[in-house]
Amino acid sequence: MRIPASIRLILFALVMVVLIGGASFAQIGIAVSFGPPALPVYEQPLCPAEGYIWVPGYWAYDYDYGDYYWVPGTWVEAPEVGYLWTPGYWAWNGDGYIFHDGYWGPHVGFYGGIVYGYGYFGEGYEGGRWDNGRFYYNQSVNNVNVTNVRYVYNTTVVNNTTTVNRVSYNGGNGGTTAHPRSQDEIAARDRHIAPVAAQAQQVQAARSHPDLRASVNRGRPPVAATPRPAAFQAAVPAREAGAPYNPPPNRGAAHGNPNAAGAQPGNAGRPNPNAGARPENNPPRPENNPPRHENNPRRPENNPPRPENNPPRPENNAPRPENNAPRPPAPVHPNDVPPHQRPTPPNTSNPQQDQRQQQQQEKIYNQQQQEHQRLQQQQDQEHQRLQQQNADRARQQQMEQQHQQQTQQMEQRHAQQQERTQPPPPSHAGPPQGRREEPPSHEASPPNHKAPPQPPPQQ
Repeated sequence: MRIPASIRLILFALVMVVLIGGASFAQIGIAVSFGPPALPVYEQPLCPAEGYIWVPGYWAYDYDYGDYYWVPGTWVEAPEVGYLWTPGYWAWNGDGYIFHDGYWGPHVGFYGGIVYGYGYFGEGYEGGRWDNGRFYYNQSVNNVNVTNVRYVYNTTVVNNTTTVNRVSYNGGNGGTTAHPRSQDEIAARDRHIAPVAAQAQQVQAARSHPDLRASVNRGRPPVAATPRPAAFQAAVPAREAGAPYNPPPNRGAAHGNPNAAGAQPGNAGRPNPNAGARPENNPPRPENNPPRHENNPRRPENNPPRPENNPPRPENNAPRPENNAPRPPAPVHPNDVPPHQRPTPPNTSNPQQDQRQQQQQEKIYNQQQQEHQRLQQQQDQEHQRLQQQNADRARQQQMEQQHQQQTQQMEQRHAQQQERTQPPPPSHAGPPQGRREEPPSHEASPPNHKAPPQPPPQQ
């Protein structure tokens, strides 16, 4: 039986959706012409509470700046009981380096043979395991404190690859040579969960941090890891770069990935004329639609000239304004809030008043610090109770919303308290309007005042 062409196209599209959505080896985004720096050397922060799983740091790529930037490693609460994290990784596809996104799933799949450390030694995960709804941590590879993490064990992990290098990509020149194992292919067909919102916050905060760009830190990021997502105020800096790194002068050169969704099939191996452009700005391709400009005068968006299509594009030649200043996400827990600055001692002309004001400021500052700690401990305990109850995802999200509301209310209250303790600004204005300062009695009277009686002149 001959299948019509339209039916074949529909079936092909459905198969591609299933393959791309279910496989961990899908090639995503635009290929980069040069590989990422080596993985930096850093210490793992203390695990904040039970149920949190270590998500290692990695180098992401900013196509607007043509530069890699470091996404710090952090502890993330598993989205579901029994789920583990498979890290993303860079790989050479014959035309450039592409990034394979990480995912949550019941098994750890292939992550390029990259030795991220702390349980991720190129294959599988040795940092912990789920058992009867609880996550047990391997103390030999994780930084955990038994006072707030009760379920632990010790298994020594022998890793024979860490002495080679700290390369951060698979294939290509100098990359790892690992290939998916049979268990990795099985894990690729499991049900997956994309990175959660907290992980997206970590990426957003890292992308807006100029010091995390590889061209600035030379492979040694000042924020290498955080105890929680976006908690940069408690960051752990990199001890050293994994290897010397010098960014190439033409680091903006990136070209389309022929295997990515939406790529043109005839462009494999050929330079992309839109190098460095963002994918969403490429369609429709001008060379494929020249007549539409003059044939659709009624559609304003097609009337030439289109300012956004006139080269050079301003946003690609200069830093984008929204990327110049950090945009920290809304804090969820007290540890996510930047630390309060200690109040500046007042300096007025009244020493006694300054001393009283400073004592009051210090008292409020200490009270706020204690309130931060109490609320964080309370929320950590609620996380542990919810984990023990095997609560579903909806209940966990509801609790996170409550925690965010509690944290924001506390910060608003603290800001109001700080405003009330600030000394009034010194007044530099003259006397109030309608009043005049009377001169001292020993000074001469103004001309408009009545002068005292004078003795008559001598005849």
